[in-house]
Amino acid sequence: MTASPAVTTGPTDLLRVADLAAVQLDALLDLAEEMKDGPVWWTAARHGTAVACLFDTPSTRTRVSFEVAAHRLGMLPVMVDPAELQLARGESLADTARVLSGDTSAIVVRTSAQATLEELADAASVPVINASTDLHHPCQALADLLTLRRHFGHLEGIRLAYVGVGNHVAHSLMEAGALAGMHVTVATPRGCEPHPDVTRATVELAVAHDGSINVMHDPLSAVTDADVVYTDGWGSMGEDAGPQRRLGDLDAYRVDASLMRAAAPGAVFMHCLPAHREVEVTAEVIDGPASIVWEQAANRLPSEQAALRMLTGGYHGLGA
Repeated sequence: MTASPAVTTGPTDLLRVADLAAVQLDALLDLAEEMKDGPVWWTAARHGTAVACLFDTPSTRTRVSFEVAAHRLGMLPVMVDPAELQLARGESLADTARVLSGDTSAIVVRTSAQATLEELADAASVPVINASTDLHHPCQALADLLTLRRHFGHLEGIRLAYVGVGNHVAHSLMEAGALAGMHVTVATPRGCEPHPDVTRATVELAVAHDGSINVMHDPLSAVTDADVVYTDGWGSMGEDAGPQRRLGDLDAYRVDASLMRAAAPGAVFMHCLPAHREVEVTAEVIDGPASIVWEQAANRLPSEQAALRMLTGGYHGLGA
């Protein structure tokens, strides 16, 4: 496949989906498709080097998929617990980034604050990949779009309804959907909307790519005629509200069979996992025939493998 001139240079970092141009997103998904369907072993541009994986929040899918992705590229994944670094003894984040840059070809970071990620990326001289922060989860959105493209055969015009809390997953879905020309509707309780800056930026981005972004509070209206119904755990709503308050505010946003019936015929259900059955989604839905959540989880591997190869210089279409 021959790359167009517009995609001959990959992004420097992947801190959020909007770091990609639409043509770069397409190229990354093309490569992820090849990696999923093709040979297990690929060669990174910097074959034989290492990837530092700095995780200071719990992880199952992200940790395992990045470790396997690096291995399949011929790169050594170095799993790093911040508590084991000199950060615990007062070394600055910038100095840590400089040291890791000298020993590795990329740094994958999973941390609680986007600001921490951005501070590290500013000091690093190798690509930095966001493996989840409080504001963005780009790797999840890439896997989601790969899953949808494989299921429907296209992304343009797909109607996706996200119901629940306007969190980091919602932000990345809005950015990815806008770039892909999708129609994304987010329905949340009042006070749980996506960040207004993300909403403003993605509305403009969607217009430029023949898509749309809408934020509302009525889950039924959001889901009506949607091709995809998506939710996430409700834990991001805020620690100051007790469990009963959170459940009470979000009860109408639980995805159950009744809500799914409002979606378009053949609609699918998605969840980034981990899921809490009978809380944000019923077992009948997530374990039912409309659910494609396990495909989502499996697609984290090829999408992250593609992102690593793209960011370390093995750009799709250039024969690297």
